Amino acid sequence: MAVESPGVRTREEDREDSDARVIARSRDEPEQFAALFDRYADAVHRYVARRIGPETAEDLVADTFTTAFQRRHSYDLTRADARPWLFGIATNLMSRHRRAEARRFKALAKVPEPVQHEEPVAERAVARVGATGVRGELAAALAELSARQRDVVLLVAWGDLDYEEAARALGVPVGTVKSRLHRARSRLREALGGSDPTAFREADAHA
Repeated sequence: MAVESPGVRTREEDREDSDARVIARSRDEPEQFAALFDRYADAVHRYVARRIGPETAEDLVADTFTTAFQRRHSYDLTRADARPWLFGIATNLMSRHRRAEARRFKALAKVPEPVQHEEPVAERAVARVGATGVRGELAAALAELSARQRDVVLLVAWGDLDYEEAARALGVPVGTVKSRLHRARSRLREALGGSDPTAFREADAHA
């Protein structure tokens, strides 16, 4: 029977509380905060880039982690997972880009869909993912949502946060998240003829 080496933590144990522990250690050892960047920078970048474009995303991700570092002393260490906190900071920083985001979605709505029969199978698959994310009628529908509705629906659909995590990210009650999400998805379904490409599994939302 294999015996684990003393002091070696399992992946589950690391995921259980490591974000809070990293932040706690970084209060006295600032360089420790880099571990949080290594863990979440890619996810935050994907979320931001889909909303405001890759040209601005890199700077905004840097601003997100700079802001998080500056606020690390006020982080609630009972929250083991820092992901909602980071996504909330990124979303708040994106408030400076509301008009640019709406313009981006309106512009993407005019981009023709890829001609699939001229592309290799792998490229067609990637194109379909992109189309589901930010092209065509969905992009136009997202542009018409209010900023608050768009924040909620995209934190859940693209940020992969559940209701409670989205509420933490935005600093609002869970009930507010549910009502905004309901209104946003109703508007999307209406605009898209009954379909909602941002829909997610209800089980995941309550996990």
